[in-house]
Amino acid sequence: MASQSQSQLDSLLQKCTSLIHMKQLQAHLITTGKFQFHPSRTKLLELCAISPAGNLSFAAQVFRRIQTPSTNDWNALLRGLAQGPEPAQALSWYRAISRSPQKVDALTCSFALKGCARALAFSEATQIHSQLLRFGFEADVLLLTTLLDVYAKTGDIDAAQKLFDRMPKRDIASWNAMISGLAQGSRPNEAIALFNRMKEEGWRPNEVTVLGALSACSQLGALKQGQIIHAYVMVVDGVNPDAVSYLAALCACNHGGLVEEGVRLFDMMKGCGVKLNVKHYGSVVDLLGRAGRIKEACEVINSMPMFPDVVLWQSLLGASKTHGNVEMAEMASRKLVEMGSNSCGDFVLLSNVYAAQQRWHDVGRVRKAMKIKDVRKVPGFSYTEIDCRIHKFVNGDQSHPSSKEIYAKLDEIKFRIKAYGYAAETNLVLHDIGEEDKENVLNYHSEKLAVAYGLISTSDETPIQVIKNLRICVDCHAVIKIISKIYNREIIVRDRARFHRFKEGVCSCRDYW
Repeated sequence: MASQSQSQLDSLLQKCTSLIHMKQLQAHLITTGKFQFHPSRTKLLELCAISPAGNLSFAAQVFRRIQTPSTNDWNALLRGLAQGPEPAQALSWYRAISRSPQKVDALTCSFALKGCARALAFSEATQIHSQLLRFGFEADVLLLTTLLDVYAKTGDIDAAQKLFDRMPKRDIASWNAMISGLAQGSRPNEAIALFNRMKEEGWRPNEVTVLGALSACSQLGALKQGQIIHAYVMVVDGVNPDAVSYLAALCACNHGGLVEEGVRLFDMMKGCGVKLNVKHYGSVVDLLGRAGRIKEACEVINSMPMFPDVVLWQSLLGASKTHGNVEMAEMASRKLVEMGSNSCGDFVLLSNVYAAQQRWHDVGRVRKAMKIKDVRKVPGFSYTEIDCRIHKFVNGDQSHPSSKEIYAKLDEIKFRIKAYGYAAETNLVLHDIGEEDKENVLNYHSEKLAVAYGLISTSDETPIQVIKNLRICVDCHAVIKIISKIYNREIIVRDRARFHRFKEGVCSCRDYW
């Protein structure tokens, strides 16, 4: 009878395709007295926390009704939170289970680390690292690979490398995480060297490996090495690259500014009969747009056999803003309105195009439209971690306890960088104000505030790490390059698109991002 009851409940679980169904099943378990003891409770919790039809808030409510949660119960909720919209919540729950009578297992640590990776929570990851060693999980390859991925994504490539070198066993995912980490962390030479070492040790690269290696080649502009890697996939494995492989190569060309190579690759795809999707077209549109070839980018969109999505027109709008093409920006903006897009970025980009041409009446018109539609601009912010504490800054921020010292440092920086020929990019300040006011606006951008705080709060040999939620501006990029030279500091900035590693007056992106 027990097995039959279990079978019936499992069948009900499979039929739960909506939140209402899940609530009905929970009610059934409670009224039959099986909620506190039945294994289906954990499966219900997993369904609520992880499935597309689930709801994390309801999952938390279900969890709180459990008198004595098992480790599996904790893990189900932790997994859902780690992959949900607010991954930092997973870390709070991990701390809670660490204080509970239940025993933490390898899956608990793995889900918490995935939350760290998505929340870019470096200090929490190091704490979990020490705990998993204490728990005796150091031989778990999957867990160590997840930890390695966290270190790489939070920008501590040295910690990732140290962990990789000490791993008792590695799998293909470990190699991929390290190669991708080196490539994304602006250490492309080391990424390619590790790719070659991987082959020498008898490992067979897969699509993820090749993507990381090609990304490194694109940063270096190493076309020959890229061709070798590409040939290694069509010759050694004996397979023809598919749509995913071509997309990886196109993305590598895009990030490296290899425009002609990317266009040639795109034409090759069409000639080889590869089925193109909207992502292939989007990558080429972005590639051409970044290079200022706006008309060609628009022609690519118009030639598509499928309906262009919002992202394609947003890419064209962004490129039009960068290269000051008002006519194309207006056309892309109209397309976005027709498609029902209500993103604040669409309005802001068009407003910035007008402001750059000093068409203040049109700027006012766009801002009025934003107000009518209740569209609010996403504020830019940056943060840096000093002594295990996160310090967040917004433009012109004076709320930090060390604001006086930070602004004094910025004044010092402003004086010193002028000796290196720096001139403020005041054309980036899209407000109808005087030149001196424009310089002040630029001087107090959030990333500059974070870097200045790093300079006054850390020792001379300590690298400064900054994370920004938006794309780093041209002026901040130029200033931080000079700061890295005159203060002899390595500065790593992770913006919305990529890592920028500033050292001795040079950025790893080669001023293309």
